[in-house]
Amino acid sequence: MSDLAAPQFTLDVSGTPRVPFGRLVRVEWRKMLDTRAGIWLLGITAGLLALISAIVILIVALADVSPPSATDWLNIMTIPVSMLVPVIAITIVTQEWSQRTAMVTFALESSRLRVVLAKLVAVMALGAATIVLAAVLGLVGNVVGAALAGTDANWNVTVGAFGWALTTQILYLLMGFGFGLLLLSSPGALALYYVYVWILEGGVIIPGIMYVLWIAFDWAQAIMPWISMRLAMLPFQIGDGDAQDLQGEFGLKLDTGALGIAHVITSVLIWVGIPLLLGTWRLMRAEVK
Repeated sequence: MSDLAAPQFTLDVSGTPRVPFGRLVRVEWRKMLDTRAGIWLLGITAGLLALISAIVILIVALADVSPPSATDWLNIMTIPVSMLVPVIAITIVTQEWSQRTAMVTFALESSRLRVVLAKLVAVMALGAATIVLAAVLGLVGNVVGAALAGTDANWNVTVGAFGWALTTQILYLLMGFGFGLLLLSSPGALALYYVYVWILEGGVIIPGIMYVLWIAFDWAQAIMPWISMRLAMLPFQIGDGDAQDLQGEFGLKLDTGALGIAHVITSVLIWVGIPLLLGTWRLMRAEVK
C-alpha cells in the first residue's frame, strides 16, 4: 500500500484588513470606564470638583468676604484635575502589565505603537472632558458667588492665562502617561508623579521644594526654571500685578521672552518628552508574560 502525501494547507492572512485605529481607541476608552477602579476614580474627581465649588460658595455666603475672581476659580478647579486625572493616564498603561493581560492585547493588535497611540488618544479625550467639566463648574461658581456677595462677577481671566492653564493640565496628563510607560508599574509611576508634582513643584496652597529654593537663593533663580515646569510657565500665567510683587519683594526676574520660552521647552523635555520617548522604547521591547 503506497503512502499518500498529506495535503498541505496554508493560511493566507495578507488580505485581512488591520484593526481600525478608531476601534482601538474605543477599546482603550472602555478599559478606562468599564472597571470599578476607573468608575470610582472618575466619580471621585467629579464629586471633588463639585464639593470644592460648593465649599467656596458656602464660604462666600456665610462669611463677609469678596467672592473669588475667575482667575481664582481657575486655580482652584485645576487642583483636583491635576491630582486625580493623571492617575488614569498611568493605570491605562500599567494595569495590563500588573494584571497580565498584555499578551491578549498584543495578540489582538500586534503593533505595540498603535496600541500606545490609542491609549494616548483615549487619555487625552478623557482629560479634555474633565477639564471642560472643571471650567463649567468654575464658570457657574463665579456667577453664583458674585450673586451671593451682591457684586458683579470678575471675569479677569485672559485667553493667554486660560491657554497656559489648559496646557499645564495636558502636560501633567502626558507626564503621568510617560511615567507609566517608563516604569510599567502603577505604584512606582504614581509615587514618582506625586513626588514631583506635590513635593518638588508644590501646589497653589503649599509651595514645593523647588519653589522655596527659587525664592530663597540666587543660584536657584538661575537653575530652577530650567528644571521645574511650574516655575518655567509661571511668568506666562500670572498677571502683571503678581509679577511686580515677586520682582519687588524677592528680586525675582520673570522672563517671558526667548529665555522664558527656552525654560519651558527644556523643563517639558525633561519631565514629559524624555519619559514618553524612553517609555515607548521600553514598552516596544518589553517581554510580554
